[in-house]
Formats: sequence, structure tokens, C-alpha cells
Amino acid sequence: MSDQFGIHSLSLAVKDIKASKEFYEKLGFEALTDFGSVEEKWLIMKRGDYKIGLFQDMFEENIITFNPTDARTIHSDLKEKGVSFLMESPSIKDEKGPCHFCIEDPDGNQILFDQHNE
Repeated sequence: MSDQFGIHSLSLAVKDIKASKEFYEKLGFEALTDFGSVEEKWLIMKRGDYKIGLFQDMFEENIITFNPTDARTIHSDLKEKGVSFLMESPSIKDEKGPCHFCIEDPDGNQILFDQHNE
């Protein structure tokens, strides 16, 4: 299996994006300007090497997110090992470009693999 899971972050399901943004700013996180906004009800925040995503009304629970450079290889390897998928983007079947899929561990924790690169 590809060992390049890429950058990882937590995707947090929040009730009030503005209040959550203000809270994480107090912890030293800064909102990345090219990745969502309070108005869009999602944003990515960074502090040093740490990233968190805040998502209002998009997810029911928190999700571990990986941003690999080759999600398709990871997807194929997991499929061969019999891992079930909660969701997969139609673009997972394309040869290149952005794609994503989601699995869950035995305790119901969701793990999202979200590839952004071309």
C-alpha cells in the first residue's frame, strides 16, 4: 500500500462556525484564506504543522482526514484487502485529478482520504 497518506488533519463537525473559529484563534490557529470561509460554513485553520478543518452542517461527526498525492492507489489496495467504503467520489475511477473516499474503523470513526492535486 502507498505509504504516502500525505498531510493529515482533523475535520471537526461544529455547531457554530464563527464561535469555533474564534475559539481556535485563541489557541493560536489562523484561518487559511484560500480554503473556505465563515460565510461558506467551512474553513481550514493552521498552527505550525497542525491543521484542522471546521465544518458546520456538513458532517455529523468528527473525521480524520488524510490528503494523499495518490488516493487511487490507496483505494485500490484497501479494496483488495476487503475494506468497505462509506462513500467514494465518482472521480475515483478517473486516471488523475481530485478524488476522495471515506472508510470507517471498527469503532465507527470515519477516515477520509481527500486528494486535491491533479
